[in-house]
Amino acid sequence: MLAVGLYVHIPFCSRKCAYCDFYSRVPGPGQTRLVVDALLAELDSGRAGRCPSVRVQTIFVGGGTPTVLPTDDFGRLFRSLGRLARRDAAVEFTVEANPASVDDAKAAVLRAAGVDRISLGVQSFHVAELACLDRLHSPEDIPRTLRRLRRAGFEHVNLDLIFGIPGQSLASWTDTLRRAVDLEPDHLACYGLTYEPGTPLEARRSLGHVQPCGEALEVEMYARAIDYLAEAGFEHYEISNFARASGRCRHNLGYWLGEPYLGIGPAAAGYLDGQRTRNVADMTEYMRRILAGESAVVEREQLDALAHAGEAAMLELRLIDGLDRERFQRRTGFDPVRLFAEPLASHGVGGRVVVTGSHIRLTRAGLFVADSVMADFIAAAEVSPLAPERPATGTELHGT
Repeated sequence: MLAVGLYVHIPFCSRKCAYCDFYSRVPGPGQTRLVVDALLAELDSGRAGRCPSVRVQTIFVGGGTPTVLPTDDFGRLFRSLGRLARRDAAVEFTVEANPASVDDAKAAVLRAAGVDRISLGVQSFHVAELACLDRLHSPEDIPRTLRRLRRAGFEHVNLDLIFGIPGQSLASWTDTLRRAVDLEPDHLACYGLTYEPGTPLEARRSLGHVQPCGEALEVEMYARAIDYLAEAGFEHYEISNFARASGRCRHNLGYWLGEPYLGIGPAAAGYLDGQRTRNVADMTEYMRRILAGESAVVEREQLDALAHAGEAAMLELRLIDGLDRERFQRRTGFDPVRLFAEPLASHGVGGRVVVTGSHIRLTRAGLFVADSVMADFIAAAEVSPLAPERPATGTELHGT
């Protein structure tokens, strides 16, 4: 039986955040009902809904903001997902939420559906920083929402935080870390702010209305997160992710380990049988296609052996444990030490990568320049003359 992750994309937000380039819209009259109709139809017609050879092992509902759905549509969607989670005995069921959009009724619906993990988009505990990002919630909403979730029975809570916000200082970032830890979540994600093309924040930067933090300050903020959270008892298990015991996000680990997943909803991506897919990023066209019994997929890419190896290395190097050499060769057919000989030599001398008998991993110095290191691994795979040394099994063959 094929074990997969399931991602469900809810394309609605109360307001678009200044830095966000994910596909989402402010819902129009009646739009949420129609989109939920389409989501349920796609879910039922896809392999997650009907194929007995597929078992959904993790579910992640993101967006957008799933909790902005009206109560009726919210309940319909999560009752259906709850049935799927019970059918397949899913080991993790996560839902994203904003601190200003979770009430007692919705928390109860999520618990009844079997949701066991909430990921809150906190970003900052400072009013000016939240305003810069166009976030709707206030710092006071954050502990209030945590209390509500714990009353409802949620033990696993993640808080998303952002560093490198214009106007943010090392002191204010440290205060955000302190206040987050004081709320006793079992998982924290710390992301450096990026200025994505087409976002309001990038437009403001281009016009000189906001001043990005300097690179040196961002490095210092990231280092502070690593050290502060280690002292607070969090394990640094992925470049941006920190967890207490049993708090790792199993769904996201599936992405980094190259495990197969299904994507449901407009703009949702999937990876199955070595093929990447993406649904149409337009709500109206998505609904038309699904409700007409057509596929919503508009992009398909079958990776060749070298492209698959480069992508696998890039993803697995995000893990603090690094790339498992034996597992990599079993998955791809390539010996990673041979395939990536050039970047291993250059970054090894530079102290950014280490090779052990079992793993290839980034050093602490390598974490601060991870994007450029991983780009070199991908480039090495693209120009390699090597052929696989033995047939790759592929993670699409993993079963339960």
